Amino acid sequence: MTLDDYRKKRDFDRTPEPQGRAGPSEPALRFVVQKHAASHLHYDLRLELDGVLKSWAVPKGPSLDPAVKRLAMMVEDHPFDYRNFEGIIPAGNYGAGAVIIWDEGTCHAYGTEERSESERILRQGLAKGDLKFILHGHKLKGRFALVKIRSGKGNSWLLVKKDDEHATAADITRHDRSVVSGRRLDELGPEGEEPVMADMPGEAAPMPHNVKPMLATLVKDAFDHPDWVFEIKLDGYRTIAEISAGSVLLYSRNLLPFNNRFPTIAAALAGLGREAILDGEVTAMDENGRSDFQLLQNHDRTGEGSILYFIFDLLYLDGRDLRNLPLLTRKTLLQEILPDLPQVRYCEHIGETGIAFFQAAQDNGLEGIVAKLADSRYETGKRSSAWLKVKATLRQEAIICGFTEPRGSRKKFGTLVLGAYDKGELVYIGTSGGGFDEASLNELHDMLLPLVQGDSPFKTRAATRMPAQWVKPVLVCEVSFSEWTSDGVMRQPVFLGLRQDKDPVTIIRETFPGPMAAPPPSAEKAGLAEKELTIGSRRLKLTNLDKVFWPAEGYTKRDVIDYYRTISPYLLPHLRDRPESLYRTPNGIEEAGFFQKDVRDMVADWPLTEAIYSESQHKTITFLICQDEESLIYMANLGCIEINPWLSRLGSLDNPDYLVIDLDPEEIGFEKVVETALAVKEVLDRAGAVGFPKTSGATGMHIYVPLGARYDYETAGRFAHLIATLANHLVPDFTSLERSPAKRQGKVYLDFLQNKRGQTLAAPYSIRPRTGATVSTPLYWSEVAPGLEPRDFTIRTVPRRIEKTGDIFVRVLGPGIHMERCIETLERL
Repeated sequence: MTLDDYRKKRDFDRTPEPQGRAGPSEPALRFVVQKHAASHLHYDLRLELDGVLKSWAVPKGPSLDPAVKRLAMMVEDHPFDYRNFEGIIPAGNYGAGAVIIWDEGTCHAYGTEERSESERILRQGLAKGDLKFILHGHKLKGRFALVKIRSGKGNSWLLVKKDDEHATAADITRHDRSVVSGRRLDELGPEGEEPVMADMPGEAAPMPHNVKPMLATLVKDAFDHPDWVFEIKLDGYRTIAEISAGSVLLYSRNLLPFNNRFPTIAAALAGLGREAILDGEVTAMDENGRSDFQLLQNHDRTGEGSILYFIFDLLYLDGRDLRNLPLLTRKTLLQEILPDLPQVRYCEHIGETGIAFFQAAQDNGLEGIVAKLADSRYETGKRSSAWLKVKATLRQEAIICGFTEPRGSRKKFGTLVLGAYDKGELVYIGTSGGGFDEASLNELHDMLLPLVQGDSPFKTRAATRMPAQWVKPVLVCEVSFSEWTSDGVMRQPVFLGLRQDKDPVTIIRETFPGPMAAPPPSAEKAGLAEKELTIGSRRLKLTNLDKVFWPAEGYTKRDVIDYYRTISPYLLPHLRDRPESLYRTPNGIEEAGFFQKDVRDMVADWPLTEAIYSESQHKTITFLICQDEESLIYMANLGCIEINPWLSRLGSLDNPDYLVIDLDPEEIGFEKVVETALAVKEVLDRAGAVGFPKTSGATGMHIYVPLGARYDYETAGRFAHLIATLANHLVPDFTSLERSPAKRQGKVYLDFLQNKRGQTLAAPYSIRPRTGATVSTPLYWSEVAPGLEPRDFTIRTVPRRIEKTGDIFVRVLGPGIHMERCIETLERL
């Protein structure tokens, strides 16, 4: 084929696609995969050869699973500069629709990276119908083959991933953002908008300054997952580097300047020769190559340890803001631009195998690991569940609130009295007398004396063994310790060093949100002591905290807010990016509540909102989007006992992340709901699909089937109807598909009609405004058995349950079932 075929199909006065000519290229051959929403969504794989892009349309997209063979239809050659095309092909043109650069990179033949030899081998393979090549992309890596189907049409091929270290069963097409702009297909502009045509990724923008880093959430256990990557947790100072016009500005997460402290690192980064913002960790390495915080702390005095800057993220590059790009895209760019600089290192990562990686970190005496969602965007200044930290030894940042008198031969002071913030209040967390040498005792004592004050900074009495001299709570240190006691106090804390890079107001008592350590009983009983609450950087004014919401049980609005604060690490992943239909019951469960969808001009100006056009109401509705703990508590303060998110997210509003079968009993016992749920499971098992049950929090159950946003609502609804119908056939005596309650008396309604755009159900872990303060609670299938009692799951019991189980519902947010394969399986039965 030649470019004549390409040009004959296009009117270049009406399409922004490049006219292009075959021409010279770069030292390495290039490839691109463009995701293309034409009449049918597909992926276009294009390989450079002889100055043009040899092209195949892959309807289902590439796979990294060697067991999966994807149909690929060879189409006309495209010009080499088409690899940079991203934008809208207007209606009426050939291939009309949106195009994004889903992946791109370099490629070569098996056995050689040399350009001319690669082209010779690829040319022969193309002629034989057996094309073998290696890709070095952001998403696609390793060995692939295109094999011509001899019995099919002349242009029919199979795209196959070869078995190598990059092979995985994970669905790579779930990573649906452009590696150039970070946008999804539905985030491109309207028809006629100037398309993106650039080699540089990211969004054109001036360089931001004083960037606060994205933070990780502490979790207890390591895990394996194909969508996550894992890095060593470094034991040093988190450091942002701004590089512009050859000058370098280093600063801490608290915006404290670091240039004077690490001048050699600043000098090294000046050699980068780019405008960039880097995120990393300054460490001191011991003779065994381990980062050691005490070495770093004492380096100015001792000169011991090798000071290195490990860089793990790239936020800005040469006029382009990269923070909306997927993490792996940013890391790939970082690795490409980072030259060999003294005292500067690229922070490596591994994929998928977090458990073994964590074990290796433990075996080598390292602090732990950091898990990062591979396609996560950079959330500036946020502590995100897309980044998680797993510590091999327990560590806690603490505020120095006082000290005790020395005993025996000890000089200066005996122990430090330590505190941290818990639910907005400074609380006592223990004393530390170990980890000091004479120099650090003298230095710290000199810093404490000017801070002495008469009153304790704690509101409640601190249970120190010795009388304490109180100080202003402004100095931050870090300690290691063995465990938390039942009173919320560290056992055997050892001083590691001061943290001058940390702001005291950001120091919180770190417990595990998945599963997490139990909060101290005193905090649970105290609840919220004030009507103002600080969460992150947001100060919320709370109202009517003592209003009784459940008269029989005596539970108040305060209890609702306390519950959602405790459960937020588990609940928020199920809420983020989803429009909320606010169900408000501001006067408790004995008065009727009301739905509020449109929050325009009715909420504060800081929660995220999204204007969405409603086809049914023929108007635009502004929905609240609950992205963080402060937004969740804001909703609870509005009287939202119950939380009701959409089934789909921003960016894929027409494609739900899961379908739901709602089991709704009509004058029949809960034991029949259990039997119905097991019938649904039997159908799903036969289909090769997975389902996840939860109590509704009322009288029924919900069964979620993950879809990974791969199908639209209509398709999801049809499949839900099929599952419900087959389950009804299994237990017809006590189940019904009738919509009218009058026609389904004494039966369990298999409601498949919840799977519509804008429809909502109570979220997992949501309280319901029902007697007993019941909670919609995820279950193990082994629990769905005779004797299951939904009233056992309440505002009081669920937090203790989740400490043990973690979020067993998290897999509903996973890659999803293969619906076509499930239907084929059912048809064969």
